[in-house]
Amino acid sequence: MIDISLNEISKYYGANKVLEDITFEIHSGDRIGLIGKNGTGKTTILKIIAGIENSDGGILSIRKNATIGYLAQMPDYPKEYKVIDVLNTAFERQNEIKAKMRELENKMSSSNEDEIEKIMKNYGELQYTYEHIGGYEIEEKLNRVCTGLKFTESMLERNFGNLSGGEKTTVMLGNMLLQNPDILLLDEPSNHLDLESVEWLEEFIKEYQGSVLVISHDRYFLDNIATKIIEVESKKSKTYIGNYSFYVQYKEEMLNLQLEAYKTQQKKIKQMEEAIKRFREWGTIAGDEPMFKKAANMEKRIEKMDKVEKPILNQPKIKVNFTRGERSANEVVRINGLKKSFGENVILENLDLSVRYKERLCILGKNGSGKSTLIKLLLNKYTQDEGEIILGSRVRIGYLEQEIFFEDEEKTVLEAINEYFMVPEGEGRRILAGFLFRGQDVFKKIKSLSGGEKSRLRLCIMMQEQNNLLILDEPTNHLDIDSREMLEKALENYDGTIIFISHDRYFINKLAERIVEIDNRKLIEYLGDYNYYKEKKSEIKMALIADKIKAHEVKPINKRHKDNNISPEAEEAKKKRKASFLEEEIQELEDLISQIDSQMEKVAYDHEKLSELYNEKESLTSKYEGLLAKWVELSS
Repeated sequence: MIDISLNEISKYYGANKVLEDITFEIHSGDRIGLIGKNGTGKTTILKIIAGIENSDGGILSIRKNATIGYLAQMPDYPKEYKVIDVLNTAFERQNEIKAKMRELENKMSSSNEDEIEKIMKNYGELQYTYEHIGGYEIEEKLNRVCTGLKFTESMLERNFGNLSGGEKTTVMLGNMLLQNPDILLLDEPSNHLDLESVEWLEEFIKEYQGSVLVISHDRYFLDNIATKIIEVESKKSKTYIGNYSFYVQYKEEMLNLQLEAYKTQQKKIKQMEEAIKRFREWGTIAGDEPMFKKAANMEKRIEKMDKVEKPILNQPKIKVNFTRGERSANEVVRINGLKKSFGENVILENLDLSVRYKERLCILGKNGSGKSTLIKLLLNKYTQDEGEIILGSRVRIGYLEQEIFFEDEEKTVLEAINEYFMVPEGEGRRILAGFLFRGQDVFKKIKSLSGGEKSRLRLCIMMQEQNNLLILDEPTNHLDIDSREMLEKALENYDGTIIFISHDRYFINKLAERIVEIDNRKLIEYLGDYNYYKEKKSEIKMALIADKIKAHEVKPINKRHKDNNISPEAEEAKKKRKASFLEEEIQELEDLISQIDSQMEKVAYDHEKLSELYNEKESLTSKYEGLLAKWVELSS
């Protein structure tokens, strides 16, 4: 069933044509990744589908009665609204029906027999509708979204108006997921989420009953959720069946085939043009009219040809080339016994870390765990309460912050470069051109730049600074996929030390040689990339479950306790405690089995890995069934 169809959609902003031929379909159950460079019109497409903007040409068709969820802008709520109140607005229809049902319940006590029959009929209809729209599942849905997006009890009680922009966006994402529309339109939904929440969102989207269209530059995310990729390029759209990795491989193959077809056709056209020239020369020399007719017929054949467009193989990309200054000491950073608090809130405690020359170190941790605090301590922007931070000799730091600010944002891009490097205008333009600031772009004021443009300008400045230690806080946040790939290549070739924070798992896999995770104020070390980190985390979790099962093995309940004086109430309470413990273990095993199922889908053609995962799943399933049997026995 087709949920949405776009056919030759076009869009102008003033005289500027931003979309020309956007043509694709969204079928029920599709998980579509919408990709393209920043500024290609991806968000405009979502707004046209959502009815926020109109197209200037083409046809948009939406399935009758289909509901669309799109987080376009922050709505206004009463000043007293807390986060929980905002989330509950997703259930307005359910709450209205529930209120009507209560009214009818109250009427029943004071009505006669004839009225009660009519009231019961209305009540039954309302109850059916309430059940059909998930009224009895409100608590379950709310708990699932709050757990996945890390909405704690204290967060739910905070005033919505006092939240940061990122926090508000996350709350509104939760609100939209709770509404459960038929068609979900998501614009960079993972931007403000930590890794655990991103992975939860992936699972949510994969299980979602409706169709999903998501704009994302997160390649790992697109690999995990997408069944189709739609690329917007040169104002047009093209659809690829499969996830992001398939799109990359298939597009490269198609471009190479198109280039061969283009060369073959151009060769044929050239031969025909040479023949036309000869026919005309012969016709002129011999005065032979049929020769001119042959030339004219051949020209018509060229005009009627279905021309193969020359593929654009080398799109303009940022030219990132970090230069390293003087070599630093072998030990670049040494941290001993570090502690940092804000008031009563202890963020980091008794933390030790050593970073060696040319290491690529990634710092992971949940939102609020202290990642950015640690970076600011390294940069001497914060002062530690205890411990010491020692920078090696000759260390020169280049820092890319998460939210980029410039001291004077009234300056133009060109003025900023000239101020930093004291170069002539021509040289400044040359430097900026390497970061896609061309023509009139160099005269834009910094305050008018997008997040991605500010990132490019900051990177441009960092390139020239001769730093031997780069500290990067979410460096890919505002960059499109092409720019991320250019940054990855530059960092891979950088001959210095890198410490970075990132939620971009694809980027971490490309760059990280070691990961340190901040967990409960301490650092846990993993000697590998993100995939290695995930594998080790899973192994640790499984080992903990096995230890818990072994330590709390449930004895058969038909055996009497050695203490014959134990009361029936105490015995029952003991059974409930054991059953509660088993429920936790069963849930953890279910989560692990689900993770293995997801991994098996990704390695479907790797028979060795598939066999290994299958055996692991069989072992976990056996434990799961054993625990479930004991839980049933205790609960009966």
